[in-house]
Amino acid sequence: MKKWINYILYLLMVAVLVLVDQLSKVWMSNNLKGHENIVWIKNVFELEYLENTGAAFSSFMGKQGFLITITVIILAFVLYKWTQIPEGKRYFGFRFTFALLVAGAIGNLIDRTVQGYVVDFFYFKPINFPRFNVADCYVCVSMVLLAILIFFVYKDEESDFLFHIRKK
Repeated sequence: MKKWINYILYLLMVAVLVLVDQLSKVWMSNNLKGHENIVWIKNVFELEYLENTGAAFSSFMGKQGFLITITVIILAFVLYKWTQIPEGKRYFGFRFTFALLVAGAIGNLIDRTVQGYVVDFFYFKPINFPRFNVADCYVCVSMVLLAILIFFVYKDEESDFLFHIRKK
């Protein structure tokens, strides 16, 4: 029973994170599309509306079918691996990290399937960094956390489930 309660809690966490992402994109679309950028730190950080039909760094521009397919495959794999995370408080880090990754993937998947593009808006001006959004932040933070967990927190045998397909 406790296992199902935990799954429901993580599902709620993912839902809240996706909601935050989607609300941020709606707000940006309503307030930035066709308007001047909002400058937070002059010559450093701005909010600038962009409809991105590609993926990271505008790669795979216009390849929505491919990007949707890849996202669904990755989501299925991550959810499969999520079911293999060992029980116990010790593995909260993996569960939290996977929740961030799933929320980010779902947030951008919603945009791709509904609109045909992803709304990006965060922009670091000095390095002309590509625009990105809240879902992108979830994915990037989850990847950094995953690396930290694998290399510095868990012993090899504790993170072994990530690298093997469990035989039933």
